Amino acid sequence: MAATAALMTTMLSASEALAGGPVGPDGRHRAPRRDLRGVWVATVTNRDWPSKPGLTAAQQRAELIAHLDTAVTRKLNAVVFQVRPTADALWPSPYEPWSQYLTGTQGKDPGWDPLGTAVREAHARGLELHAWFNPYRVAMHTDPSKLSAKHPARVHPEWVLPYGGKLYYNPGLPEVRAFVQNAMLDAVRRYDIDAVHWDDYFYPYPVAGQVFADDEAYARYGAGFKDKAAWRRDNTDRLVRETGAKIKKLKKDVRFGISPFGVWRNAATDPLGSDTRAGVQTYDDLHADTRKWVKEGWIDYIAPQLYWNIGFAAADYAKLVRWWDGVVRGTGVDLYIGEALYKAGDPAQPAPWQDPAELSRHLTLAKDFPGVGGHCFFAAKEVRSDPIGAMTRLVTDHYGKRSRLLG
Repeated sequence: MAATAALMTTMLSASEALAGGPVGPDGRHRAPRRDLRGVWVATVTNRDWPSKPGLTAAQQRAELIAHLDTAVTRKLNAVVFQVRPTADALWPSPYEPWSQYLTGTQGKDPGWDPLGTAVREAHARGLELHAWFNPYRVAMHTDPSKLSAKHPARVHPEWVLPYGGKLYYNPGLPEVRAFVQNAMLDAVRRYDIDAVHWDDYFYPYPVAGQVFADDEAYARYGAGFKDKAAWRRDNTDRLVRETGAKIKKLKKDVRFGISPFGVWRNAATDPLGSDTRAGVQTYDDLHADTRKWVKEGWIDYIAPQLYWNIGFAAADYAKLVRWWDGVVRGTGVDLYIGEALYKAGDPAQPAPWQDPAELSRHLTLAKDFPGVGGHCFFAAKEVRSDPIGAMTRLVTDHYGKRSRLLG
């Protein structure tokens, strides 16, 4: 496999050099961006940062700087910083309130600008800063009265649906799609970010016995679609395609990346799918046609969350890397693999995750696939604490020196 991959890499490099770089379906020449070494910094529920709400501005800043310094120590080169976790903001947004995860009170000014600081301090350390947004999640509860008084979800209650213990904006409403784009693009316009990054949440993950009550929007806007699922996928497609185009119009060098759940469709569902038996398929359950976005060239990179071990029966890491490598080939869209560092040493996880070498084996395997341009680790807390030494082992085995992204 390694010899074949090396030959394929040589062939691709030669053809791309003649053409001026890979050409996506949109006709744009794209310089491949290689050796991404990223870390997600999650702010929702204070998962990684800040460690708790209500810290002083100085304490919050010091904790953020510590995460950036750890990324440098671990020889990483990109930080994916969650700046819009629940229809709120970690910058002074004219569209949405300050995040409650800063002060404990949604809408309360924390006294500093976390996104502006993160961009400046990341760049000073040679790190890229990818601003991570969640498009539709409004709250981790279902009580609109808990939102700040001027929250858009309270001003426009008709935009919001409860589901699975959370509140969501309804993706089927054109005014919602326009609003969330404007809210996110405000950060693109105002800050020198390197990329816009979305995670895996589009339509919500299915919850048994519950219905996402968008019948009214479907009745209003669903004419011409064969069923509600097709209409929902089109809504998500529109959000992706429109946002990508608007980013390039604002700042052509800002990249657009998405990190979806790792399985598009199982092969038993669709012959184009992966050799997996996953219980969730993004196409069918989240109404997110992630493969299409790559093939159409609507995004610059995709970072599927391959959060399973090598040999896992339902979703084998090795089989999924091979599948995604095939998806991106010839598209000009870069592939970075999302890695489940958080599982390393977790006693609830199966035996492979108790081995500090499991993640290192992931990177060794991925080297056989020319489409893989790097890896991103979930998440910052574990990059720092490294409970069983999996991150240290990976860095020792694969990151001999710091590397800037090439492209």
